[in-house]
Amino acid sequence: MFYTYILFSTSLNKYYIGSCQNIEQRLQDHLNSRSKFTKIVKDWELKYFETFLTRSEACKRELQIKKMKSRKYIETLIQTKG
Repeated sequence: MFYTYILFSTSLNKYYIGSCQNIEQRLQDHLNSRSKFTKIVKDWELKYFETFLTRSEACKRELQIKKMKSRKYIETLIQTKG
């Protein structure tokens, strides 16, 4: 399985969008300074994810969310995940 995910940092008040194969390991990478953008702070929380069968699908979805350039869109995704 592959994932597109959204993290949130309270201290930065920012979202981070990414894709990966192992979501638990990737979150640990972000929390342990193994990612250039997210190493600034250590309070990243997984807020949302979608599951895909291929890496290509996960990457396409990641780019789709990023191209929206909309915090409101991201927050709507998170609110409607339930």
